[in-house]
Amino acid sequence: MILDMTTRGRPSDKPRSAFGEKLLAARERAGLTQEELSKQVGVTQRAVAHWERTSTVLRPEVIEALADALKVSVEELIREKPLQLRQLTGPTGKVRHAFDAVSKLSRRQQDKIVEVIEALVDKAAIAH
Repeated sequence: MILDMTTRGRPSDKPRSAFGEKLLAARERAGLTQEELSKQVGVTQRAVAHWERTSTVLRPEVIEALADALKVSVEELIREKPLQLRQLTGPTGKVRHAFDAVSKLSRRQQDKIVEVIEALVDKAAIAH
């Protein structure tokens, strides 16, 4: 039987909270021990162990310090579900800015601009 000598303390018989799971996973990805993380955040190792094992409410500045030390976003630590980036449809960059500006014009002005754009696109398509 091989013993893992890096594990200290007694294992908890309760399941970890969602935050505790995320904190533990982020700490392990960062390659930090509880002691190392606690020093970076300015708390005791026991506090980090408690946060990983027990459902708790932390002050915003503590969550920010944890996120900074672990090099993750605050959202990654506290969100129930991971952020899903919205798929952008339509134009991007300069074209999007131009269309946003056009969308603020009157319907009549928008129609005139669309006529010009359609003519330019048709001309460009013929040229190729």
